[in-house]
Amino acid sequence: MNLTPHSPFSSKASQLLSWGHWFTFANIGLVLVIALAYLAADAAPSSMIGWVYMFVTWISHTSFITFCAFVLTVFPLSLIFPYPRHIRGMAAIIATFGISVLCLDAFVYYQHGYHLSVQSLPEIISLLIGMINGLSVLTTAIILLGFIAILSFELIVGNHAWRHLDKLKSYRFPKYATALLVTCFATSHLMHVWADANNYFDITKQDNVLPLSYPTTAKTLLARHELLDLNEYQQARTVRLENATTHFQIPSSLPQCEFNAAPVDIIVLNSSLASDKQQTLNGDFLTHSQVLVPTNTSDHYFNLVYGLPAYYRNTITENHLSPIWNTQNVLAIAQGNPFKYLDEHTTDAKVNFYFTSEVPVLDDKNAYIIVEHPVGSDIVTQTALHTNLPYFANHKGLMQGTDILVTLLDKHFNCRELAAQTMIGNVSGNNELNQGVNYSQGVLITYKKDRIILVNHDGRHKQISAKEGFHIEQKMDIPFLVHSIKSLKKFTAKAPNP
Repeated sequence: MNLTPHSPFSSKASQLLSWGHWFTFANIGLVLVIALAYLAADAAPSSMIGWVYMFVTWISHTSFITFCAFVLTVFPLSLIFPYPRHIRGMAAIIATFGISVLCLDAFVYYQHGYHLSVQSLPEIISLLIGMINGLSVLTTAIILLGFIAILSFELIVGNHAWRHLDKLKSYRFPKYATALLVTCFATSHLMHVWADANNYFDITKQDNVLPLSYPTTAKTLLARHELLDLNEYQQARTVRLENATTHFQIPSSLPQCEFNAAPVDIIVLNSSLASDKQQTLNGDFLTHSQVLVPTNTSDHYFNLVYGLPAYYRNTITENHLSPIWNTQNVLAIAQGNPFKYLDEHTTDAKVNFYFTSEVPVLDDKNAYIIVEHPVGSDIVTQTALHTNLPYFANHKGLMQGTDILVTLLDKHFNCRELAAQTMIGNVSGNNELNQGVNYSQGVLITYKKDRIILVNHDGRHKQISAKEGFHIEQKMDIPFLVHSIKSLKKFTAKAPNP
């Protein structure tokens, strides 16, 4: 094969490579716009350094994966098959496919909190098909028009770059753009190295936002936060579960709250609510079927009564501590009290618990929350909540047992500060990111949108789709786990020096 500088083959290949660079630059601009969906899916940085890192990573990482896609697809085709018209057409099709996959991944991440993966692709496709079947004709038409718009963009950009290649070669833009991309790439990596070494969460929390980001493991993370003893792990793979009383720190100077609203009866069933019983609930009741709770009954009850993860259960129950938010004796433990050291009844109580097997006769004038018994063999499962309170109506996605009391204090009793200082949970309908943390039977339980993450004390973990139940095969979101562990240990004081 003749590849001398004056051969027609070499000339066409050189022109196509030059055209390919401009074609890639145009697609980098499009990918940068699409990548904004990833940034919008998570909480914004809280510091200027975090914003700088987000900007340079958004520029460099998206540009890098776009350039890699070009090098792996269009570049070898230009060398093997240097026919401009055919290459431009194939490049437009390849780019359209790649951009469409990126759009799909961005949609999945925005809606469910995880990226596409080869292992989970069949289940994710099944999930998406179910969502597509529920789309309106207008939404389907918009999606098809979007696909056509991407293909049209690729064809127009490719043809324009080829026809004006000589003029484009005279521009100095590529030199400056390349220098900017290289600078951003180096800056983002240096900033991440520094942030990882110094545990700067505002940067490291962004690790898993963009596709194909930083991998890491969970064992060092658990050890760093004293959920795993590495020495014991090496010897017997055991975890330090004991939480001495001195390690549980009760907040001081708690805000006062009047609790002027009507009392609320919380009925905790030890079985599922039969269908015929559900039909007896009047039209004022709504049902939320995605309440994520531990299958361990003691942990489940503790979540509901204390508004805290079961990480604190041993310490609190062994020392007979009342709920720390219960500053004015507003709590009553009535039928089937699982915490015998708590009062069976408090006069004029504002929150009444009933642990029972059947729903008692309901008064239309009272406020009720009915929580069904969790059924399952795993660490956590999903159960249903029935209530005639409006505060839970607009909640989308998962909810935890701890969220019930948090929501009541915040929205029903107007005690937002008291809830924030004494409990760990979300206010129903207020958490746009829809994430939470719990702990049961030595397992760290976190969720973010549709993704549930379970981490054992020895570092083994699994990720599950809440809606479909399939395992998600992708790298662990360690920055999110760091945030979850910090939230979990909100009321844990450092152990005193011996």
